[in-house]
Amino acid sequence: MTTSDRTLCLSLPRGERIWGITYLDHAGTALFPQSLLKAFTDDLSENIYGNPHSQNISSKLTYDTIEHVRYRILQHFNTTVEDYTVIFTSGSTAALKLVADTFPWMPKTLEDPGSRFCYLTDSHTSVVGMRAITASMNVLSVPVTPKDMLSGANYMLDEKKGCKTPLLFCYPAQSNFSGIKYPLVWIEQIKSGKLNPINVQGKWFVLLDAASYVSTASLDLSAHQADFVPLSFYKMFGFPTGLGALLVKNEVASCLRKTYFGGGTAAAYLAGEDFYSPRQSVAERFEDGTISFLDVIALKHGFDALERLTGGMENIKHHTFALAHYTYTVLSALKYSNGAPVVQIYSDTDFSSPDVQGPIINFNLLDENGEIIGYSQVDKLAGLYNIHVRTGCFCNTGACQQHLGISNDDIKKNLQAGHVCGDNIDVVDGRPTGSVRISFGYMSTFEDAQTFLKFIIATRLSGCNVIGCNVINLPSPGDAISNLVAFPREDSHTSCNSANKLPLKRIIMDSQLSTSSSSAIMLASLQSAERHSETGMVGIPENSAEAQQSSRRPITVTNIYLYPIKSCAGVEVMQWPIGNQGLLYDRSWMVANQNGVCITQKQEPRLCLVQPMIDLEQNVMIIKAEGMDPISVSLEENSGRLTKISQSKVCSHRVQTCDCGRTAADWFSEFLGRQCCLIRQSSDFKRNANKDEKGEVSTKAASLSLVNEAQYLLINRTSILQLRDKIAAKLGEPILPQELIHRFRANIVISTSEPFEEDKWEEIAIGTLHFKIMGPCHRCLVICIDQQTGQRNNEFLQTLSSTRDKKTNFGIYLMNHPTRQFSLPNAMSVGSPVLPVVKNILPFSPSPDKQKSG
Repeated sequence: MTTSDRTLCLSLPRGERIWGITYLDHAGTALFPQSLLKAFTDDLSENIYGNPHSQNISSKLTYDTIEHVRYRILQHFNTTVEDYTVIFTSGSTAALKLVADTFPWMPKTLEDPGSRFCYLTDSHTSVVGMRAITASMNVLSVPVTPKDMLSGANYMLDEKKGCKTPLLFCYPAQSNFSGIKYPLVWIEQIKSGKLNPINVQGKWFVLLDAASYVSTASLDLSAHQADFVPLSFYKMFGFPTGLGALLVKNEVASCLRKTYFGGGTAAAYLAGEDFYSPRQSVAERFEDGTISFLDVIALKHGFDALERLTGGMENIKHHTFALAHYTYTVLSALKYSNGAPVVQIYSDTDFSSPDVQGPIINFNLLDENGEIIGYSQVDKLAGLYNIHVRTGCFCNTGACQQHLGISNDDIKKNLQAGHVCGDNIDVVDGRPTGSVRISFGYMSTFEDAQTFLKFIIATRLSGCNVIGCNVINLPSPGDAISNLVAFPREDSHTSCNSANKLPLKRIIMDSQLSTSSSSAIMLASLQSAERHSETGMVGIPENSAEAQQSSRRPITVTNIYLYPIKSCAGVEVMQWPIGNQGLLYDRSWMVANQNGVCITQKQEPRLCLVQPMIDLEQNVMIIKAEGMDPISVSLEENSGRLTKISQSKVCSHRVQTCDCGRTAADWFSEFLGRQCCLIRQSSDFKRNANKDEKGEVSTKAASLSLVNEAQYLLINRTSILQLRDKIAAKLGEPILPQELIHRFRANIVISTSEPFEEDKWEEIAIGTLHFKIMGPCHRCLVICIDQQTGQRNNEFLQTLSSTRDKKTNFGIYLMNHPTRQFSLPNAMSVGSPVLPVVKNILPFSPSPDKQKSG
């Protein structure tokens, strides 16, 4: 690539679906280009593809197209059908399992030490998981560290002539944790006996996990002939998902031992006798059943799009590395005014060459004192800026342990403490359980890198005397991104090899509750306060100084809110009936997209402008919004017409819902400008509560509506006032307490003498109601949304995080406590006394806040 083919990208086109989003999880998946999808759907519209196992014309077309795609895959990796076979699988994980199931393992005997399964500790979970299969075959698994392999300690082991015991070594071409590229020359060195992962005699085979590597680099299988190469195509193209392949060296395929045989794999077999003869073709022998043939056909369009938009993998390698190198250089230079680093980067290289380092940066943020800021907090803050990152251990525990200094005992202790892979418990006993990863792909731009760096500076260094970087103007990229390739826009008519156009971004354009209350209470509950009133709350002064009153002042309920439709506007009431899932009809409905997935203010902030109102006398819910005619929805689940029953999810928990009909669906679709519907939780479905801070569900028969965590959410107005003062100081303008209360969307508002007293409580009684406290509410970006306008201001979550010692806790979750009450009272009322029970905490032994599991 010449100098003229390189350019500095400063202004970027933005497609409709990617507009305003900085996507930095390309190691997780690429984003499919619109042209790929259009070419694929056009293909399906113009051709009929039948089952490839049939013999008709449409089936023959499918079979021939699949074979063409196999050739295209081998061509992409610079090899041919003479050397390799493409076996389609559901992904790289399935490809790895296929190797583990069929490899010719030899168990240990008196005469032979048996096979060994060796793997680099910096490997994906799916590689390490192969050891469960080898263990069942009495084959020993041996983990090998990168340090041992890179040191070459096992070079030139004397080989015992004639020993053919099969040994398998698996390693990644690129670490999905740190992005280091391990030497491809290991393949030939190991197979030739010049390098041995462990000191054992036998014949070595090599599996090269290329899933992470091939998304941004070219793999030449004519030069580096691994025996097995698993792939996942969504990491390359973004579409299709659920399709991968195992590339198998033909000279090795005959050694594989397959037991199960499925449709399409048999040349002949008998149903009444143990007779089976496999097909001769390696691919047909190992592809059980009908493969996902339409997805395979989509791969052709994926390769076409990749070539047309980028000019090839070499361009992608230099482009993505240039972005990573620049970002790494700036991140490494960021320091607080006291000289402490802003980030701790977990890297095995110095980002000096794309031949040894991929476009992945793994790090944790630090505070001024060098303490780790948990990755879940970073993830939440990144979400405020529409920056998409990956957090955790990335299905690579070995690398996570190596870089973060986590011992085997630490992993086990963390599990006992409630931490599991994929949750949000990011710090245990002051030590990180994971980290933050950003990764670049061929769609990434220089603007993405700068947006991310400005986010780090704005959230960590705003107002500080920054060393190494100006808060407003980032350093000039200079030579750091001299290799940045500007890929042509999809809609341009220029040659696909042109590198003088703007870089590509346009590529991706695209439960029935108890109702035993009396009629008088039902009528009284309709006397709701004005939602956006600017007056203060009942009996509570409007400033933080007046809130600091005598500790003898009784605690009472000052406000009650219910939210009939999840993420829509709340209704303030003076009195409201209680059911066995909380306030009657609270979060009983939600808006869902065409796939039945809940839509919240995170995706559609304008939901806060939808104002539902419950009319218990007329037995309907009235739904209003500015510019829309009001509609009504019956409170009865079965209102005389059939409803569609479906399964949905709320905070990863399964719920059963009923569709509320076409009228409501059309109303919400028109208001939001997207296809959606209104659904309610089915009365036949009981959703259990989450565990509390002690890991127990101590409330008997606890049932939830469509809430996130618990039946009630309580906040303290005194805590609101303290937070209000800090946010107002940051914004330089006054904020009404009522605005903050609306943002936190609580059911119950109280007022105490001191802020955050509620964090110390274990149980409370409100009137005759008794509640078990389930733990703190971990806030997300919804509190940044003005509930009157739908506009977002990131300062609210950022200030909360700085106020709460880098946490975003605010408010507490409550559940009905049936062990303290045998029947639920009719209603909850404003003015009811609140009697807390304080936790029994030993002095000088504070336990760290436990974060919500994902």
